[in-house]
Amino acid sequence: MPLNLSPTQIAFNARGDGKFNKPFQEQVDFLRNKINLPTEHYDDILKSAHDRAFVVAGATKADLLADLHTAINKAAQEGKSIQWFKKEFESIVQKHGWEGWTGSDTKSGRDWRARIIYKTNLSASYAAGRYAQLTHPDLLKSRPYWKYIHNDTVAHPRPLHVAWSGLVLRYDDPFWQTHFPPNGWGCRCRITAVSAKEYDGAQAPDEGVSIYKDRAGNNHVIPKGIDYGWDYAPGASISQQTSQFIADKIKTLPPLLGQAFKADIDKVINTNSVSNSLTLPGGKTGSVFKTVLTEIDNLHGIDGLPTIPAKSSRSIKYQGVYRYYPSTNKAVDIQLSSSSVNPELTVAHEIGHFIDHQSFNAPGVFSSINDDLMASFRRAVDESTATATLKEHLATATDRNARERAKYYLSAHEQWARAYAQWVAVRSNNQVMIDQINKIIGNTRSPAYSASQWLAADFEPIAKAIDEIFNSFGWLK
Repeated sequence: MPLNLSPTQIAFNARGDGKFNKPFQEQVDFLRNKINLPTEHYDDILKSAHDRAFVVAGATKADLLADLHTAINKAAQEGKSIQWFKKEFESIVQKHGWEGWTGSDTKSGRDWRARIIYKTNLSASYAAGRYAQLTHPDLLKSRPYWKYIHNDTVAHPRPLHVAWSGLVLRYDDPFWQTHFPPNGWGCRCRITAVSAKEYDGAQAPDEGVSIYKDRAGNNHVIPKGIDYGWDYAPGASISQQTSQFIADKIKTLPPLLGQAFKADIDKVINTNSVSNSLTLPGGKTGSVFKTVLTEIDNLHGIDGLPTIPAKSSRSIKYQGVYRYYPSTNKAVDIQLSSSSVNPELTVAHEIGHFIDHQSFNAPGVFSSINDDLMASFRRAVDESTATATLKEHLATATDRNARERAKYYLSAHEQWARAYAQWVAVRSNNQVMIDQINKIIGNTRSPAYSASQWLAADFEPIAKAIDEIFNSFGWLK
């Protein structure tokens, strides 16, 4: 069921000066959607290729990379400290027997490597998240200019970074394509959005270029003041095509490693998967969500969904709940109660609410209520035998609670969520979920509850209407 929440905070930080212990969703999404890419050297890939790839130089084992990626994701999502990451790094190194890299044989060397991995990934992901925020159309309307700000707490400031501090240029000035911070190892510069009033007519500075020769003897032309490999805007290339890069990389890997890399790509590169919009907990709850999301991803994609957490709850009032803020219609989370008697069906049901409320034609509005897109679906539901039974029960039941239950089951958003869950079960032929539906239909204690799902023949016209909805967006697989 959907649940309204009162807003308690606003996460957007227009100044861009949030610390690592104050993560924001765009930063978390950037890190989470990266592909684990085995590499021997830090410059095996350069610049915008890092937007899609999670790399740690010398880490060539798929399971090692996966554990390091998970640790970095957790650091960003939960605001974990460098001290926490050092402990995780030490544990991961020991678990996988990762040796042979500079510093691996000493505690100080491992601490140094952990600090580099931590700071580089969180700095770049912060910048990518800020890029996503700064280029949001609503912000660009009021603040179409960007200001370069140098961090004066740096012990050894780069002279050109200091010189650029205070520079204001339009967001689409070519300067930002190569000078969007961070601009090197340890760089703490940042960008903030400002209005046209702060633009003084300045032109982008031209400091000249330097030439860097890599290990293979290739020359790289880099703007002065920018470190090798940092002359790009983190996150700006997310929408660019990476298929050729992926195909070329797979060819260079041993077969087993290539297969692991391909499997990791398949989970990430299809960015319109519903599973990409939910961060999952561990344990039994996470396992239930993974099972259902696998079935959903095989049935359809989605566009426009925000990323929210899936959580476990101890509620005895709700089997599950999709929560959102009523004042902003912003999605908050999906919760599955540990006491749920139909956990898989409940998860699909709440995801149905999430999709209904945040996707389709009007995000923030339940499309099932009166969107023309849903007309055929509503007609199929209204003509079903189960709905007729519910209407009869609503009209004739003498018990007030029974009437209220029938009325709730007849509400448009609830009928969509129950139909979507049954559609997932039927179209995926998931026997666990089908058994849960049959158990509800066979309930003899509550006629309204038993009519809240549909017998197979009664449901097929509804299933076809749902097929048509997803197919109309090109999402049906």
